Amino acid sequence: MPFKKMLTELVENVPGATGAILADWEGEAVDQVARMDDYELRVIGAHQGVILYNLKNSLARLEENGIRELIVTTGENLTLVLPITADYFLVLVQEKGNPMGRARFEARRCVSRLKEEIE
Repeated sequence: MPFKKMLTELVENVPGATGAILADWEGEAVDQVARMDDYELRVIGAHQGVILYNLKNSLARLEENGIRELIVTTGENLTLVLPITADYFLVLVQEKGNPMGRARFEARRCVSRLKEEIE
């Protein structure tokens, strides 16, 4: 299944979702679906990649089990970041005020499907 189709289904299944991006460990977009400005979504993806990479390195030094998901809350959005493999991650942007539980469920399901395609 192509990445775009999986990302589209994710955005369609999450109330208030404004975009989803599959990115590599450097924050470069592999594929994306946006109901927001494409460039803004790529910038969010790149920045979240930097945050995720630094957190993973910090936790590795502490010998933690690793990050399963990261939620970043801003004035307008909730951003969910989930590692897929050591080299890829998923970012889902959702308008604040929508149920985060559904977003987390759908994002985890999408990560499982993306992982099968990537590996």
